[in-house]
Amino acid sequence: MSAPSTAATRRPAATGRQFRIERGGSTAVVTELAAGLRSFEVDGVLVTETYGDGEISPGAAGITLAPWANRIEAGRWTLDGKTQQLDLTEPSRGNASHGLLRNTGYAVLEAEAESVSLEAAVFPQHGYPFLVRHRVDYRIDDDGGLRVRQSLANDSSRAAPFVLGAHPYLRLGDVDTAELTLTVSGRTRLVADERLIPRSSVPAEGESDLSGGRVVGELDVDASYTDLHFADGAARATLSAADGRSVWLWQDESCRYTHVFVTRTFPGRAVAVALEPQTGPANAFNSGQDLRWLEPGAEFSMEWGIGTAL
Repeated sequence: MSAPSTAATRRPAATGRQFRIERGGSTAVVTELAAGLRSFEVDGVLVTETYGDGEISPGAAGITLAPWANRIEAGRWTLDGKTQQLDLTEPSRGNASHGLLRNTGYAVLEAEAESVSLEAAVFPQHGYPFLVRHRVDYRIDDDGGLRVRQSLANDSSRAAPFVLGAHPYLRLGDVDTAELTLTVSGRTRLVADERLIPRSSVPAEGESDLSGGRVVGELDVDASYTDLHFADGAARATLSAADGRSVWLWQDESCRYTHVFVTRTFPGRAVAVALEPQTGPANAFNSGQDLRWLEPGAEFSMEWGIGTAL
């Protein structure tokens, strides 16, 4: 195990220690808080939204999500016939949102020039009576892309439910994101209510069809897409500029959902786009849709990453 000081700065920050990893022309900054991706740039081009190290990530920018992604309606779900009540972390909609590690500092397992590994535990608590560990490994690949591996290990004596995910926002340098074209291969869109809880699914058709590319400035989307097209084991969601440059999120076949969030409230940006890889949809603890259960002593891993053509 390497000493964290090889890659971490010592200056205090709101999001804890900042881990800078580099390879060739690619540089990523990972935070101790929530094992978050604070920035990623390639050849001087910023390809994720970022924020200052003295700030908490706006709009959950770059954080990792465990042991559930997105929302659980009213923070309630049922385990063996008994109602479980989680803390409501989205008061405006009355939901439990983005898991249990958003405000947790991760322990550093390894920190090298080109990679960093962090881990945090979820201890048994009201609403989630399990002991699990979430590990996040960031690495810059040979081609300059970013690869992220998220793993969950169950240290409990009983099977634990989970959905893993992440919350990166992509951009293409100084290009106005409203002018970029967004392409997402999902053939099915989940339809959510006013609390952003999915109630049904429909074919991604008409204005909701992103498979042929849509200009971001024309979109008002906060929805999950599934039935993704996987090629060579990965699905892509891409932002493209008129000059041919592009940045994309890729996710492996364990992540069968991409949540697309187009927002006009990201600080300092007229429009921003979050492309969120998820192993299951919002409210899976209640719907059971693609909810996974991890047996005692078992471990599950998913991978996603960011690639570019600049």
